[in-house]
Amino acid sequence: MKQTVIERQLKEVSKRIAGYKDELAIASEQLAHLENEAENARMRSLVSETAIADLERRETEQQVQSMVRHYRFITSELEMLEERQDELLDKMTKTGSE
Repeated sequence: MKQTVIERQLKEVSKRIAGYKDELAIASEQLAHLENEAENARMRSLVSETAIADLERRETEQQVQSMVRHYRFITSELEMLEERQDELLDKMTKTGSE
């Protein structure tokens, strides 16, 4: 593979990694906030023992689960992109030494 093609692919992968890292930071903050809200909703549900409080508890727990799935998706995409970046760097090194 030509050096310029590898460089172009490497730049694209790097941009995607940077974007996912930014998204991961945001998702991490949102997850922490949602987990805090879910804990508060659990406490309110235990104390009040009303159907509305239980509904709020279930809704916040669903939001947490959704955010956990999103967080895991982002981390798996980052891992995949970092592996791809390593592969491209290896190819670049091999191409440069030939």
